[in-house]
Amino acid sequence: MRWGSFPAFVGLQGALYAAYGLEAPFLPSFLAERGLGSAEIGLVLAAGTLVRLVAGPAAGHLADRRGAPRAVLGLAAAASGVIAFAYLPGHGLIPLLAVSLVHAAVTAPLAPLADALALAAAARERVFAYGWVRGAGSAAFVLGTLIAGQLVGWAGLASVVAASGGMFLVMALAATRVPQGRPESTAPSLGPSGIRELLRLAPFRRLLLVAALVIGSHALNDAFAVIRWRAAGLGPGTISLLWSAAVASEVVVFVLAGPWLLARIGPARAAMLAAGTGVLRWGAMAASGAVPVLAVAQASHGLTFALLHLAVMRRIGELVPAHLAATGQTLYGTFGLGLASAALTATGGLLYGALGAGAFWIMAALSAAGLPVAAGLGRDAPRTEASGARRGQFERRDSETA
Repeated sequence: MRWGSFPAFVGLQGALYAAYGLEAPFLPSFLAERGLGSAEIGLVLAAGTLVRLVAGPAAGHLADRRGAPRAVLGLAAAASGVIAFAYLPGHGLIPLLAVSLVHAAVTAPLAPLADALALAAAARERVFAYGWVRGAGSAAFVLGTLIAGQLVGWAGLASVVAASGGMFLVMALAATRVPQGRPESTAPSLGPSGIRELLRLAPFRRLLLVAALVIGSHALNDAFAVIRWRAAGLGPGTISLLWSAAVASEVVVFVLAGPWLLARIGPARAAMLAAGTGVLRWGAMAASGAVPVLAVAQASHGLTFALLHLAVMRRIGELVPAHLAATGQTLYGTFGLGLASAALTATGGLLYGALGAGAFWIMAALSAAGLPVAAGLGRDAPRTEASGARRGQFERRDSETA
């Protein structure tokens, strides 16, 4: 069976999400070990988020302007690996903040550019689906997190930072194996209006809003679910199983159920299904702490997150001109995901402090607000004939997957 560039993209996404899985859970603890207090850790992490808001779209625009998303991705991955090792000698706020800012800037475009290349290859080759690649990334994140726990016990917190840096370097090598999205010689000359061109598109703004509402509503769960579960008396083993159920459902939807659903109901209805499931999920989390209820709620993560992400990816492929693909991905990653999640995480802390589990009703309301916005995706026509052709390729590939 001919797999095309699928193995190369599995290596690329696997290295990326393994690097994230190794570092993300333990970076705050590493910063604390190097002398930072709670307020300083919050400052470092928040500053990194702000840098990503600028660096992600800027890198995406550069990739489109040069017609070289693979080259920009490879350079950013290599820089991410090298700069990760700069954490190791750091102690105190100023050195660690400086490293964090630079590291945030170079990691910001990695996932969006990797997605842009995978989407283009899946549509062009029609031998694999984008969801297969993204599902492999989710599995690699879990594996990286499990390995990180073992590394910390064996060699300390610095070992996971070094291991993450090594995986970013592996990603840089993997980037040389994936196909270029579009030859540099065919790239149009883009001015700074490329970002503005996309943001002026009402359908594209609708995509960002759907993602901000539905995926952003996960922020409270990500930050405070474990706190609530522990307060309810759940043990570490049960909590681990609940998180595993969420990740397993994510992989199933990315690889199997998501492409099947998209082929049959389309991205607008898929987004509505994700939003509607979010209303039920967060309502259940607010109303009950019983383990069976929580297990069902966690198992719905594949619909509330992975299915929505796949629907947005499909619509980006339909709406965004090929010469702005990287810019579109980085804008989605920055504003549809990053900014919304950061704002709702900060707001969620205030809500959880005031309402406790009742704060999940606010997340349910956000998902409900996403329903009419998601419904509007069905009224948005593809922007260009080229993007319409890519839509047809996606539909054929999803039908074959199903």
